Amino acid sequence: MRVTLPHDLPKEEVCRRMRAHADEIVGFFPPGLASVTTGWPSEDRMSITAEVMGMTIPGGVDVEDDRVVIEMDLPMLLSVMKGPLEAAVKKEGRRLLAP
Repeated sequence: MRVTLPHDLPKEEVCRRMRAHADEIVGFFPPGLASVTTGWPSEDRMSITAEVMGMTIPGGVDVEDDRVVIEMDLPMLLSVMKGPLEAAVKKEGRRLLAP
């Protein structure tokens, strides 16, 4: 799954906001369904690992000059949730970029 969110902020500000709201990423998933851990392997990349129904879903967020690219490697069993997850990521991702 790949979602792109355009922005018009300085890259450093996007990273600051993403760091400040990283604990809210679990909200991308239906309540009680997932646990999420995040990390920053580089200044402009956040890694995401979600545990959903006993499955590990790796992913990441790349902060670029004019957009944020969110990718999650959904297992086949969860691919039926792709549409609702993409919608949630778009909605919540925009909120995470807000001040």
